[in-house]
Amino acid sequence: MNGDTAIPLRLIATVEAADLLRRLRGAHGALMMHQSGGCCDGSAPMCYPDGEFIVGDRDVLLGVLDLRLEPGETASDLPTGDDAVTVWISGSQFEAWKHTCLVLDVVPGRGSGFSLESPEGMRFLSRARAFTAEENDALAAGHPLTGEDWERGERPDPPDTPQIVTEAVEACPIPGTPS
Repeated sequence: MNGDTAIPLRLIATVEAADLLRRLRGAHGALMMHQSGGCCDGSAPMCYPDGEFIVGDRDVLLGVLDLRLEPGETASDLPTGDDAVTVWISGSQFEAWKHTCLVLDVVPGRGSGFSLESPEGMRFLSRARAFTAEENDALAAGHPLTGEDWERGERPDPPDTPQIVTEAVEACPIPGTPS
């Protein structure tokens, strides 16, 4: 905590994204994700079997999605094994997006040929919400975990606020609409 502002989550997922990850986990086992920085697959979040994508020392952990949870729930411990989905972003991409919360969502369509959801008729989509000045100040008090930190065994604390929302608009309110 920094003053009265809790340290905000850098990663939130919609219930539809969590449900798709649970289906993919059933078919492929433990999963991981990496927010693509562009090129052939655009800027899509990519889903892989855990360990298939090599996380670099400078990649940044956005969060560990807990597939045990439903919208509005929190856990007192970090998930392990197949219940944990680490979500990473390259260090340079993180620098450009560190002022935003990534909201993992899904929409109808065909995902990338490299991402596991490709044959599912749905594709992962990144949405973002800019942090407030107070949230940025709270985040500045800490440092995000990198791939190098992860390899040394460092882990984030479990989030104390829900990381799964029913709809993306809960995490990314549309300006000018009642909440």
